Amino acid sequence: MPKAPKGKSVVREKKVIHPYSRKAAQITREAHKQEKKEKLKNEKALRLNLIGEKLHWFQNHLDPQKVQYSKKDACELIERYLNRFSSELEQIELQNSIKDRQGRRHHSRETVIRQTVERERQQYEGYGLDIPDIVNAGNLKTFREWNFDLKKLPNIKMRKLCSNDAVPKKCKKKTVVTVDTHLGELELNDESNDSDEEMTAVS
Repeated sequence: MPKAPKGKSVVREKKVIHPYSRKAAQITREAHKQEKKEKLKNEKALRLNLIGEKLHWFQNHLDPQKVQYSKKDACELIERYLNRFSSELEQIELQNSIKDRQGRRHHSRETVIRQTVERERQQYEGYGLDIPDIVNAGNLKTFREWNFDLKKLPNIKMRKLCSNDAVPKKCKKKTVVTVDTHLGELELNDESNDSDEEMTAVS
């Protein structure tokens, strides 16, 4: 049976790492990498939760009689979505209007709501707001069957709609035709003027 070594510690002491060594730099890089990974993971989870809340609102406010939405109907639903905080803001204003109140109550909540509504309004009136595709009958059916499971979000088709989509295409076409016709008349007038000038010069 082997004898235990005398005078020597069996357990090795942990080696102290110099703060400016390559090993220390490697550990620091790994720690930063892990922190960044966790941050991205949390941001993704927050983004998914926000999308889930939006889809939840739209699903709860769908008309059960509709099999398909027109763009105009979808835009009307978006307007209702943008005004979803109206009653809460009214309550906050009512509480703050009471006399003998020191400062504004629920100020942080009010600020968050107003910033959210302003950002969504700018998107809707600009390049468009992302909503579930309720204009397509098949996608609307899939959306109605969604059970609020965030893992199934990729199955839900989204569509960008802006405030201009509420205007019927016929109205847009009429405006374009009127402009084209007006430009055509101007070109014809210019040509006739040129021809008159040329004839005068010849004579």
